[in-house]
Amino acid sequence: MVGQEHVRAHVWISGRVQGVFFRASTVDEAAANGVAGWVRNSSDGRVEAVCEGGRSAVEAMIAWCRTGPPAARVSSVEVVWEEPKGEHGFGVQH
Repeated sequence: MVGQEHVRAHVWISGRVQGVFFRASTVDEAAANGVAGWVRNSSDGRVEAVCEGGRSAVEAMIAWCRTGPPAARVSSVEVVWEEPKGEHGFGVQH
């Protein structure tokens, strides 16, 4: 990605986010934005995701997470910026 900073965001999404196709929708959204990483359900009821790629693409993913798929009701999104680790592809972790 010439001319664009490569970044990694670790994201936790709270609200009604499990059982509403949040993970599958995140995979589709990541593919559309060209972002690598993963998404999974957390035992505390949140959805956790790591998004890595160009800054604008990762920021677009974070913005999408603030709403999520139609059935989701997001109450908060926590973002921690980390050093990129070279993620490839994007998938659901269990």
